[in-house]
Amino acid sequence: MELVNTAFSGLRQKPKLLDQFRDTIRVRHYSIRTEQAYVQWVKRFILFHNKRHPKEMGRKEVEAFLTNLAVTEKVSASTQNQALNAIVFFYREMMQREVGMLEGVVRAKRSERIPVVFSRGEAKAVLDQLEGLNRLMGGLLYGSGLRLMECIRLRVKDIDFEMNQIVVRDGKGRKDRVTMLPGTLIEALQSQLAKVRALHDQDLAEGLGAVYLPFALERKYPNANREWLWQYCFPSKRRSIDPRSRAVRRHHLAESVLQRAVKGAIRAAGVHKPASCHTFRHSFATHLLEDGYDIRTVQELLGHKDVTTTMIYTHVIKQGGKGVRSPLDRV
Repeated sequence: MELVNTAFSGLRQKPKLLDQFRDTIRVRHYSIRTEQAYVQWVKRFILFHNKRHPKEMGRKEVEAFLTNLAVTEKVSASTQNQALNAIVFFYREMMQREVGMLEGVVRAKRSERIPVVFSRGEAKAVLDQLEGLNRLMGGLLYGSGLRLMECIRLRVKDIDFEMNQIVVRDGKGRKDRVTMLPGTLIEALQSQLAKVRALHDQDLAEGLGAVYLPFALERKYPNANREWLWQYCFPSKRRSIDPRSRAVRRHHLAESVLQRAVKGAIRAAGVHKPASCHTFRHSFATHLLEDGYDIRTVQELLGHKDVTTTMIYTHVIKQGGKGVRSPLDRV
């Protein structure tokens, strides 16, 4: 009996369905944020149908779940679309079948909102309330049109001081693009990289100094993760354990650090708008268009796939009411 128990204990249990799904996502090199979101949506889908196995469900159950999100939970269109993408991906990759045409889904209404934009004075006032590293990163959001995570994830190799440009790698939609490096930030950025270099040298002396490399680069170039050019421009003060590989590394700064600083700066500057870090990017685009730059140029700097996405900023150029002069001002 003891031998039988020993034999069975040596057998490896088959991973749970969601763990298998998580491994499938990682094989396709999706980001950890996408992995977490997709797994959560599939989990919610299963719980919504009282823990029924996905192989027993199909199109009708998916339609019921997505409709509930729109009607009962009143989620946004983008949230509903993310849930749909997660479930479709799950069925295609894990169940080896397509969900089919979802004609019975009540779609969440897509909002048509004008982006919140700082005036030039407001942008300066908010930046003036930021200090040190937060001031530098805030300047990059406004001066280069970077998204929050694009700024946080910048690596040494992405900064080109000779060309005064920043290469944004693997941005939204897995696209690379080039944007400008503001001349007023060069000295501060060089000073920051000097501090990062000293920190990296200290990590190397302690037998560490590795960073996360995207896709399969770590296997292809085993020593690249310790090279200077791959280090983050804005590293965390503390080392952490990689949730996937369990390796001890120095990751980039947490985005919440800059988010809290910007929120505090907006309040301190007396700007009464529902603004955030992303407002700097909106302001970057709007102010370039105000300065007369071609919309196609702005589109490329922002990394928009379609120019119609960039055109929304033409509605918030510094001319209230579509540029029409109020009759009250003529009295």
